[in-house]
Amino acid sequence: MKLPPLTKTVIAAVEDLKALDIKVLDVRSLTSIADWMVICTGTSNRHVKAIADNVVEKAKERGTRPRGVEGTQQSEWVLVDLGDVIVHVMQAQTRAFYQLEKLWDMTEAVAARK
Repeated sequence: MKLPPLTKTVIAAVEDLKALDIKVLDVRSLTSIADWMVICTGTSNRHVKAIADNVVEKAKERGTRPRGVEGTQQSEWVLVDLGDVIVHVMQAQTRAFYQLEKLWDMTEAVAARK
């Protein structure tokens, strides 16, 4: 899978700050809100916020301003909307509870229709 430059920038930004369990989802065929989603885990409130801040900083350096950033107050789950790429930085317990990967995995839904 060939990733666009912005998605690569996001991946590098979360890797720079040692985000855990990084997943890149191609959602182009599932929604019109974004082409890619990046989901990763931080180890604490501060770590989650620092990862999200680094994503915003690196995106701005390449000329992409975020459309929105939500969740920085509590930093259990911070969402960074970069237009074509939406980044979810979550603490482990929040990620386990919401299971976004399963929400965007349509293989089970397709199999259930057969």
